[in-house]
Amino acid sequence: MTVLTTDPSPSGATEEPPDTHGAPDAHGEKHRLTALTGLAALSLDAMASVAYGPEAIVLVLAAAGGHGLGFTLPVTLAIAGLLAVLVASYRQVIAAFPDGGGSYAVAKKHLGRRTSLVAAGSLVLDYVLNVAVAVTAGVAALTSAFPELYAERLPICLGVLVLITVVNLRGIVESARVFIAPTAVFVVAVFTLIAVGLLRGGPVSTATAEGHASVLADNATTVGALLLLKAFASGCSALTGVEAIANAVPSFRKPRARRAQHAEIALGALLGVMLIGLAVLISRFGLQPVEGVTVLAQLADASLGHNWAFYVIQFATMILLALSANTSFGGLPVLLKLLARDNYLPHVFALKADRQVHRHGVLTLALVSAALLLFSGGDTNTLVPLFAIGVFVGFTIAQAGMVLHWRATKQWAKALLNGFGALLTGVSAVVVTATKFHDGAWLIVVALPLLVLGFETVHRAYGRIGERLCLGQIPETPHRDRSLVIVPVGGLSKLTAEALNAAVSLGDEVRAVTVTHLEPEDREAAASLRRDWELWNPGVELVELKSEHRTVGSPVAEYVRKIYAYHPGTHVTVLIPEIEPTRLWQRLLQNQRGAVIAHAVRKETDAVICRLRFRLAPGLSAGQASDERRAR
Repeated sequence: MTVLTTDPSPSGATEEPPDTHGAPDAHGEKHRLTALTGLAALSLDAMASVAYGPEAIVLVLAAAGGHGLGFTLPVTLAIAGLLAVLVASYRQVIAAFPDGGGSYAVAKKHLGRRTSLVAAGSLVLDYVLNVAVAVTAGVAALTSAFPELYAERLPICLGVLVLITVVNLRGIVESARVFIAPTAVFVVAVFTLIAVGLLRGGPVSTATAEGHASVLADNATTVGALLLLKAFASGCSALTGVEAIANAVPSFRKPRARRAQHAEIALGALLGVMLIGLAVLISRFGLQPVEGVTVLAQLADASLGHNWAFYVIQFATMILLALSANTSFGGLPVLLKLLARDNYLPHVFALKADRQVHRHGVLTLALVSAALLLFSGGDTNTLVPLFAIGVFVGFTIAQAGMVLHWRATKQWAKALLNGFGALLTGVSAVVVTATKFHDGAWLIVVALPLLVLGFETVHRAYGRIGERLCLGQIPETPHRDRSLVIVPVGGLSKLTAEALNAAVSLGDEVRAVTVTHLEPEDREAAASLRRDWELWNPGVELVELKSEHRTVGSPVAEYVRKIYAYHPGTHVTVLIPEIEPTRLWQRLLQNQRGAVIAHAVRKETDAVICRLRFRLAPGLSAGQASDERRAR
């Protein structure tokens, strides 16, 4: 029985077989995540958000004075409720879509292709901005402790980005192990701050806030619904990163879905307790926001005092903020892989290296993030207005899709829960976009449609390629055509002999061609080559191609066109022999003659081009090295 398989992608085979088929890949499994390492590698963004999420709420409510700050805990409880809804939703997303992709996968199945691309585009933007914001925020904490480094913040940002990129190129497991320690230190420090603060009757110290101007407005007696909604939307920045685990399920060890679910639940529990605990302390200590000092720093000062414990929390926060960019390096490459698999991105993004790393996705993320850092000059405030809009769009789409998922299975309680969550995150997306539009959010409003348009353009290009290759169709029965192999030569050498040997084995007929010019010295060299060729008598015809200009590519291409004209149906292969240097710097010594010929033939004809590379090992003659040749 003959089994026909069709590959939907023009790229053909991929570097790795799917995990769900064939024998288990034990070597690949050890480079994947456990629930603990997954929590460390993919939750840094969400964990670090407790450093700026509560502050975002307080700064908005401060506009209503001390009375407004009294709503910090209720707003935080509402955000914690939304967090619970999101965790429950993404837990179900992980189970329903174990191949990863989060909101993109949900929308693709339940909401249609265009909506799925909007979800993917929003996540791509959010992941890229997360890297830039996380790095700049971490470096800002450093320069706050050491003001003399402020002028060097951009080089420091780029250095941190390079460090994170290098760690991720070594594999996601290695990156997770590196980040376990700072994550654990930060979580323990914050829980210690909360536990000690709850035992205090009042703040131990206010030294951090002394001498700094308060941003509290004149006291008000009422707080409007719009202000509360804006505070809620701003505080929802603490929820960025919740979706990262669902996007990167294939990075976990088997059973992948179960491990990812455990990591998602642990993330939700830790983040929720920290947010509520910090909000309780803000109300307990009557904290007022001041310029130049973070809310978390004031809470550490009030709970633990202005001592070594205070500095431990500050440095742990600084490190975790800088390293929270790793969430994007864990989630975005998997999303890019899914887009590439669906022909919305170049297929190179679907390939993995030996350590289960989507290397091209990691490098692309690093390059785009570096461009954002250069654009912002390493300033966090330039990037913050662009942040978190994309993730709210993704949240809304994912939960709307899950509503349809539950409706199909008639699980109305779950559908109602996801519908309520979609309403909340949708309102938050609108409010955040509206309130930050003039501060730079308009860039996201413009960039998201352009990104979706780019996905569509790539998809159409792959579609045209697939039509020309007749992918998915049974091709005609193979038949034998007349085969002619053309070998460009410039002189006699062992390289020429090896090339002719290869050509004779490839085609029915072989012709060597040499390009001669009109200058006297060139005519003499051509005459010498003819005499040597006749003496050698390899049984292959040598054809001289006249050229009035000192070019080699166009005459060969013109000769191929004449063959097609006089002998239609002939299968022509142009075999170009080249030496591959053993040292990288020796490439500078090559005349690039083969590349020139290949370019001209490829541009002007439909002939098959074979560049036959011969590697010369150190200390070996060309004849000895011929056994080491490799074709490309």
